[in-house]
Amino acid sequence: MTASTPDATPQPASPPRPVRSAATLIVLRDASRGLEVLMLRRAEKANDQNSGASVFPGGVIDAHDRGLHVHCDGMDDRAASERLAVPDGGLDYYAAAIRECFEEAGVLFATDGGTERLVSLDSLPPDQLAAMRHAAEQGTDALLSLCERHGWRLAADRLAYFAYWLTPPGMPRRFDTRFFIAPMPEAQRVQPDGRETVEHMWLRPAEAVDPVRELKLMNVTRRILEQLAQFTSTAELMDHARGLQHIPRVMPRLADGPAGRRPVNMDEPAYEEVAHLDPDGKGGGRYAHEAGLVTRLSARVLRVTGEASGELAHSYFVGAEGGDCALIDALPASPGHIAALVAAAPGRVRWILSTQAWSEEAMSAFDGLRDIWPDASAVSPTPGERIDLGGATLRVLSGTDGAQSRQFLQVEDEMLLTGVAPAADDARARWIAPRHGFLRSRPAP
Repeated sequence: MTASTPDATPQPASPPRPVRSAATLIVLRDASRGLEVLMLRRAEKANDQNSGASVFPGGVIDAHDRGLHVHCDGMDDRAASERLAVPDGGLDYYAAAIRECFEEAGVLFATDGGTERLVSLDSLPPDQLAAMRHAAEQGTDALLSLCERHGWRLAADRLAYFAYWLTPPGMPRRFDTRFFIAPMPEAQRVQPDGRETVEHMWLRPAEAVDPVRELKLMNVTRRILEQLAQFTSTAELMDHARGLQHIPRVMPRLADGPAGRRPVNMDEPAYEEVAHLDPDGKGGGRYAHEAGLVTRLSARVLRVTGEASGELAHSYFVGAEGGDCALIDALPASPGHIAALVAAAPGRVRWILSTQAWSEEAMSAFDGLRDIWPDASAVSPTPGERIDLGGATLRVLSGTDGAQSRQFLQVEDEMLLTGVAPAADDARARWIAPRHGFLRSRPAP
């Protein structure tokens, strides 16, 4: 039996992992095959969650990025902060994105001498360009020095804000990252620094995520590439990004399952349940259910997953630990599921309830449950009744199909136990616990 029941014993709180602000610049170009994006392969490093991954140029905000504000064109900190919906310091992200792209890829979004044309790095003497790249590799203040020496103006207005991601709780390092897009400057070529990045590729977004390429992609990189694949040209993508009114924060969550631990994205059915069970990423959330899985949804509700009629289905125990409890939706069940229920029962089972109408077959099967729990009664309470379980209360509601089915509102946790997907219109239900599928929050009215 697989258990997912957090220890009720209070554990000492671990210090929260610091979240570092970061910026990423996605460089685009139009090619004969369509829209292409610049990918850099990171160097192999021990204890680096991005080791060997194919990524976009980017990195953490540095103290020197604030000093680059005076060298930015087309946008001041107020406008940048308004665009990124931050109180201040928004221009730090634009400056950092430009700086990181220059340091890692040798591509510089800057104008020269007050013109609107981006600098032509390819026309510089090779030794001068080599010296610039060497300086960029040595420290984050290199771009600041180069701007002051050459009179360059960072082209912040050439960047379009595109996406906002936060690393899941539970990761060893967390980044609050703003993603920008911009077309590749003319008269420049990509030159990986050989230290952080060791290879570059121009790929169509769909090509980059194709398993045939065998690229190591972080979850955020893959998801953004899938977004980019919807566009056919740089101009189309830039127009789309500049027209975005609100860019929401995307934060996946870590969860376990048959394929091991992985991020669960916000559009996946398991996301809300994982957020409820494991808000800090310490473990306990699941992205896939399995027969025999025992999950404590709250101090009063315990879920046991089994197989019924060829598909996974949930049974629920409601009641305080060690006291009287109700068992909801035990039937139909396999012998293995009955054994799992017996092992998981948190107290003495006094009521056996069902969200479905009691059938003759169900009533016959109930006789087998009476052998296990002789004090239990199978009842079909009337809507409006309340069942006091001593520390947990069930309110009986009508089912959504208008027949003899029922729904049960666990009052203290505002959790609605329902046999079908739609929830009753009850403002007290914060969570929907269905017969099949994942726990989720009640849809907004």
